[in-house]
Amino acid sequence: MAKFKYRMQNILDIKNQMESQAKIEYAQARMFLNEQEEKLKKLQSRKKTYENETRKLLQQSLRVSKILESQEAMKRMDDFIKEQLIEVSMAQKKVDEAEQKLTGFMIERKTHENLKEKAMEEFIKEINASESKEIDQLTSYRFGKNLTDDPDSVEEIDKPRE
Repeated sequence: MAKFKYRMQNILDIKNQMESQAKIEYAQARMFLNEQEEKLKKLQSRKKTYENETRKLLQQSLRVSKILESQEAMKRMDDFIKEQLIEVSMAQKKVDEAEQKLTGFMIERKTHENLKEKAMEEFIKEINASESKEIDQLTSYRFGKNLTDDPDSVEEIDKPRE
C-alpha cells in the first residue's frame, strides 16, 4: 500500500514552530504584566500606609515636620503609582499584541492542518478507487476467462444456486 506524504509538511512544521514561539512570547509578556501589576499593588499599599500614618499624626499632638514628611511621601507614592500605571498599560499592550500574534499563528496552523486532512482524505479516495479498479479488472478477467474456457459456464453463473 502507498504511504501518504503531505507535500507541504515542512510548512506545517514551520507554522507549529512559529506558534510555539508565539506561545512563549505571550507567556513572557503575561508574566511581565503580572509583575508590573504586583508592583502597582505594592505601591498602592504603601500609599495607604502613609495615609494611615498621616491620619494618626493629625489626631495626635501636632508635629508639623512629621505631618509634612508623611504628606510628601504620599505625593511621591502618587507619582510612583502614575508611573507604574503607565508601565502596566504598556505591558498590557504587549500582552495584547502577543495574543493577536499567537491567534494568527494558531489560525494559520489550523488552516494547514485542515489542508493536510483534506489531502489525506483525497489520498484515501484515490487508493480506494485504485483498489476497486483492480478488483473490477480481476473479476472481469476471471469472468472473461470462464467464458472462453467453457461457454456453458455462463448459464451456470447466471442461474441462482439451489
